[in-house]
Amino acid sequence: MHSAADAKQTILIVDDSAMNRALLADMIGEEYNIIEAENGLEGVGCIQSMGTAISLVLLDIVMPEMDGFEVLAVMNKNDWIKEIPVIMVSSEKASSYIERAYDLGVTDFISRPFDANIVRRRVKNTLMLYAKHRALVGMVADQIHEREKGNSLMVAVLGHIVEFRNGESGMHVLHVSTMTDILLHHIAKRTEQYNLTTEQISLISMASALHDIGKISIPDEVLNKPGRLTDEEFACMKTHTVIGAQMLDDLPLYQNEPLVKVAYEICRWHHERYDGRGYPDGLKGDEIPISAQAVALADVYDALTSKRVYKDAYSHEKALEMILNGECGAFNPFLLECFQECSEEIRGQLGTTSLTNHSNRTVDRIVESVARPEYTAASSRTLSMLEYERMKYRFFASMSNEIQYEYTEDPAMMVVSDWGHSELNSEQVVKNPYHDPRLLDMFGEELLQEIHDALRQTTPEDPIVRMDFEGKDNGKTRWYHFTAHAIWSNDDIPVYTGSIGKMVDIHETHQHMVELQHKATHDQLTGLTNHTFARKTIAERMEAHPDHTFVFMLIDLDNFKQANDTYGHLFGDQVLQYLSDQLKESVRDNDVVARVGGDEFLMCMELNTDPRAPIARIYDSIGGEFEGFKISISMGVALAQGESSDYDTMFRHADQALYAMKRAGRGQYAFYDDIQDMLEEIDTQDTALSAIDLAEA
Repeated sequence: MHSAADAKQTILIVDDSAMNRALLADMIGEEYNIIEAENGLEGVGCIQSMGTAISLVLLDIVMPEMDGFEVLAVMNKNDWIKEIPVIMVSSEKASSYIERAYDLGVTDFISRPFDANIVRRRVKNTLMLYAKHRALVGMVADQIHEREKGNSLMVAVLGHIVEFRNGESGMHVLHVSTMTDILLHHIAKRTEQYNLTTEQISLISMASALHDIGKISIPDEVLNKPGRLTDEEFACMKTHTVIGAQMLDDLPLYQNEPLVKVAYEICRWHHERYDGRGYPDGLKGDEIPISAQAVALADVYDALTSKRVYKDAYSHEKALEMILNGECGAFNPFLLECFQECSEEIRGQLGTTSLTNHSNRTVDRIVESVARPEYTAASSRTLSMLEYERMKYRFFASMSNEIQYEYTEDPAMMVVSDWGHSELNSEQVVKNPYHDPRLLDMFGEELLQEIHDALRQTTPEDPIVRMDFEGKDNGKTRWYHFTAHAIWSNDDIPVYTGSIGKMVDIHETHQHMVELQHKATHDQLTGLTNHTFARKTIAERMEAHPDHTFVFMLIDLDNFKQANDTYGHLFGDQVLQYLSDQLKESVRDNDVVARVGGDEFLMCMELNTDPRAPIARIYDSIGGEFEGFKISISMGVALAQGESSDYDTMFRHADQALYAMKRAGRGQYAFYDDIQDMLEEIDTQDTALSAIDLAEA
């Protein structure tokens, strides 16, 4: 097996000339893995999909789609230029071109015509330089990590000694440091007024552990008194601010160290008040260093929410209320705003704070800052982890049979996974995908616009979009399920920057569900809707449009038993199918036609005119002969008008009208409202017949 160290480094050549790409590949030699892109857009797609697996980019300037300078602009925007070196190769020799290339971060510039020895040597030198650079970054980061971890632990332990003497748990130091760190980071996001860098915030958070170091000199009977302090005792207690500052000022060494200077500010002034009524110096407003202001607020909050010898702990909500109401001193209003905004984060962090994770969090922020891109690329360990994650992503994407993509707003560009690019029959890198002819042909402008709008209507808290839709694959309609995660910036006012997502072919599943739904809602023999589904559909329409006129027609096939007895049940089924086709053809597409059961059918339609002429036309269009069998129907009609009408009543009225027509001799139709006398006569006859039957019994 080959070790990772033996693996070939990958070089990306981006040039629109196939000959130039071939020449450069031959000059570089077989010791590298060469990949090619024929324009800038394709090159950006390669970098986005492969990341730091690319060790070097050889980049032309003049290219279609996206030129070399545009590629460099994208690499700068995404910080790729700080991780992947670029050598510009071009026949353009103007100083303005070369200067602009260097300004955009290229490592070297090679002019055509190419000299094979120069190309090979500059490629090797650049790769070697970046390899040493990454190794150095890793070493420096490790050393900083160890040094700062030791400093942080030493300061924290010293603070714990003070807390131990104070008869407390020792968590106060960690809580104050954690809360100070959160507050200052939030302030730095909101304003540049205090010039808070990551390094300064880390230093202040570390120095906050020493805020009460002066209490070492306070007598035990005062420091740990369970009751209220006398005026003399309180005056003694207040001296811990000056004593702590004096202890730091009297250090024989390190007085000019930033940590000592910040610790001095905090020790002396963390009991000053924003209104000038604090101690020991009565500083007012922003005369108080922001370091002391933040520690003062953190100190008060933790004192309120912790159990002391003289009090029980208050809840987070109560402490927040007391501080905001001014019951615990006067604080910078802007600081209180920030405190209120990040109070939930503070509560969460203080609930899980320990000496180890606090130190690690502080150190990690320092290392992250020192190893920032303007000085370094990511450490080799981080790069290895990133490449491992990309390898996993590519593997799972290739196995999933999903069309996966990454989309960026600026530039408007979509990079599609290998399987997706082959399935869509598109370029792997699609510029302006919402206007791409292939995607427009496959999904249509309206659907793409709907996706576009849906992603922009998400929020950072709710970024997911899901939908099913139809697309065309080689001219045939297919169904897809689309899931996307909108990406928002971390700005105070988040900005939509793009999305990642996938599209899965669900055509077979969708068709199966459609078939099952059709079977559940339609009559198997005739293909008409069944009575249950018709009832639901009509009732919903009546509820939605109570002011409309609905016409119910209940239809019965006369002499159907004769067809079955004479020609057989198969012939009877064909008669029913023939009649069903006639019924569907006699009404509009949106009218409801259903088989109620046996040889009985229901039709329902909405009319805004006198229904008598349309009903006569419909009745006359139904009938005739089917293979020698005369088709005759009877029909009852009922009208639903106004909110008092409901489906069951109208169905019963149509049924009663149908029954009256069948009793009257069949082969005709009538409106329920026109046959009230006939219905009363039928009721009378039925009552008389029932009486005769009872008498004979």
